[in-house]
Amino acid sequence: MCRRGEPGSAESAAEVCTDSVLVGGARSWEGTMWLPGALLLLSLAGCFSIQGPKHVQGREQGSLTVQCRYSPQWTNYQKWWCRGRHWRTCHILVQTRGSEQEEKQGRVSIVDHQRDHSFTVTMEKLQRDDMDTYWCGIKKSGTDLGTRVRVTVYTERTDATSSEPVGPTAHSLEMSSGSYKRTHYVLLVFLKVPILLVLVSVILWLKGSQRTPEEQ
Repeated sequence: MCRRGEPGSAESAAEVCTDSVLVGGARSWEGTMWLPGALLLLSLAGCFSIQGPKHVQGREQGSLTVQCRYSPQWTNYQKWWCRGRHWRTCHILVQTRGSEQEEKQGRVSIVDHQRDHSFTVTMEKLQRDDMDTYWCGIKKSGTDLGTRVRVTVYTERTDATSSEPVGPTAHSLEMSSGSYKRTHYVLLVFLKVPILLVLVSVILWLKGSQRTPEEQ
């Protein structure tokens, strides 16, 4: 999270919170150490005023919902959803009016649940180019509050073979029938005929052995 100020303002330099601590923190030692201690502490305190998920994802043409929570003192303030990699230059897509009424702009809507101290953003009919860095934010005088959210859109995998018929076709049945006939013929010539000959020979031999004592 970080605090959003006007470009070039002293407040905008206090990007030293949460997922921006490595980037903003490094700059703070060079450019913001001159800030009054009270201002820096105020900025850090604002980092815990709003929280949200670091990453959410949704299926293409589907929808996703992001829930961000805030401290009770910001209940009646306007909440917004902003798109852009950089905090100070992101574009606000939709924002509330300080009430619980749902606000919608295009495929994006926002609702403030003031009793739960949270607000939800819903993105519908997701597209691949919706993948970007977004921000949950609270509009206030001086410096806004916000937390970064990464949005990913994935494409559901489709198996090309699933469109093919599952059962056997007439052509496959014909081929199977022909193959079965050839196999049967081979078995008849090389297996069944010799077996039948052996059986006939055994039967004739048994009959011959039974006649021999009678003739004696």
